[in-house]
Amino acid sequence: MTFRELKLNDLLLEGLDAMGFETATPIQEQAIPAILEGRDLIACAQTGTGKTAAFLLPVLDRLCREPLDGIDTLILVPTRELAVQIDQQLDGFAYFLDMSSLPIYGGRDGASFEQEKKALSLGANIIVATPGRLIAHLNMGYVKMDSLRHLILDEADRMLDMGFINDIKKIIDYLPKAKQTLMFSATMPNKIRQFAKRTLDEPVQITLAVSKPAEGIFQAAYEAQDDQKPFLIKSLLAKRKGKKERILIFSKTKASVKNVVGILRSVGLDVGEIHSDFDQADRESTLRSFKNGSLQILVATDILSRGIDASGIKLVINYDVPNDPEDYIHRIGRTARAKTDGLALTFINRQDRRKFRNIEALMEKEVRKLPLPEEVPPSQESSRHSRGHGRGGKGYNDRSRSGQRSGSGKRRPNDRSKRRTKAN
Repeated sequence: MTFRELKLNDLLLEGLDAMGFETATPIQEQAIPAILEGRDLIACAQTGTGKTAAFLLPVLDRLCREPLDGIDTLILVPTRELAVQIDQQLDGFAYFLDMSSLPIYGGRDGASFEQEKKALSLGANIIVATPGRLIAHLNMGYVKMDSLRHLILDEADRMLDMGFINDIKKIIDYLPKAKQTLMFSATMPNKIRQFAKRTLDEPVQITLAVSKPAEGIFQAAYEAQDDQKPFLIKSLLAKRKGKKERILIFSKTKASVKNVVGILRSVGLDVGEIHSDFDQADRESTLRSFKNGSLQILVATDILSRGIDASGIKLVINYDVPNDPEDYIHRIGRTARAKTDGLALTFINRQDRRKFRNIEALMEKEVRKLPLPEEVPPSQESSRHSRGHGRGGKGYNDRSRSGQRSGSGKRRPNDRSKRRTKAN
């Protein structure tokens, strides 16, 4: 279905044409008509399916048909990166429209807070905000929400996981009772359903392909211990040096991100990093360089797993396995967007094997395991484990047990009992 068939305003269609948007995605086909009818909505769809346009376009369409002075729409998001991303998409969609928008998020200086205060006092039409920063403004009494017609909760599951539920409830108390509420989420756990039941009025429910990566993503994994990972990532990226493609690397902690960046810079690779130690201005600058192609490689924590929308990411590397299987889906969903192809590689150490099996179970798919390149030396960790308790140094599917008989028919000695005898 084309956007023109959805009967959106002509000025809005001009903006879509200028951006090269012609055909609606499945979530847009289902959500936009329901939102245009004024219905509350709860939508669950995987990352990269076009959820942002699914709620922005009908809201902008109503602003075209029924202009409003003051705050018309409040969009709540879990992270600053997502607030900036949505505001940037708004700029594109609304290029030919007479409307104003404002991102509100923490981590900026006092001058920025004053600018936000001025814009909120004047009543920007669309506010995209993180909950904590918005509450700071609401508590000061100058934000008028009397005219608000739309409340949108984007990535509602993550906001609840991050502990924003009380902030959201407090914000809702400032809003008019009569409003249209839209909730978008990548997953639909019971706590989201219960929250929706309390917050939304007889919502339309849409669920599309939850927890399934895009078909264009080729997934593979390497069984690599921590002392092998630096050699592995250098080997993989050395082969791609000079190619005009974006590479996104995820790691769980900022310390690990810094370590990976140091490894790659030591071999002359141009690499940027994003984690909680960077202020928002630095994050935005690094992200712009990555999006425009002047920076090829970006290493980040999960702060970017849902907060980046950059075209042309051909490779995603999980330097370690995320704790939450859903985070894996979001990480690799940064590639193969808009029906393109991409590659997702994961490094699995001994401690992460169970977590990766949980990911495979969620996807109902076993990920192909690749042999390590010749440049990667044997792990000293594996040899220490194999000499020790007998439960390390095995392959991913090795079911051998200590004490089993060898090919000669003799029973192998039990290393654990040998150590105990020596210690006694």
